[in-house]
Amino acid sequence: MSGRIHRYRDFWPFYVGEHSRTGTRRLHFVGTTGAVALVVAAAALQEPLLLPAALVCGYFFAWLSHLLIEHNRPATFTYPLFSLAGDFHMWALMWQGRMDAEAERLAAAEPGSPAA
Repeated sequence: MSGRIHRYRDFWPFYVGEHSRTGTRRLHFVGTTGAVALVVAAAALQEPLLLPAALVCGYFFAWLSHLLIEHNRPATFTYPLFSLAGDFHMWALMWQGRMDAEAERLAAAEPGSPAA
């Protein structure tokens, strides 16, 4: 990929490609679910100290997956806001049971792929 991405719709295929392995996506799901739960708990308990724990939870599982499974650099270092949106987009699709199909669809659409 060359050049900087300026639109989310162009970023999404890149993001999914950076999360091509199922294990990576699953660890992201665990981290994001934990982070959301901690934000809800912080609000319900009026305990703001849980907010930093939410950040740690979300990023720990995500970055661990890139280090141990995907073996790439997290997109959040280059595209922090798009990556956050992408993570919640992926999380929502995983809740719906549609993320694996989305990853397959985008992989098949890549230039040079056998299905393209």
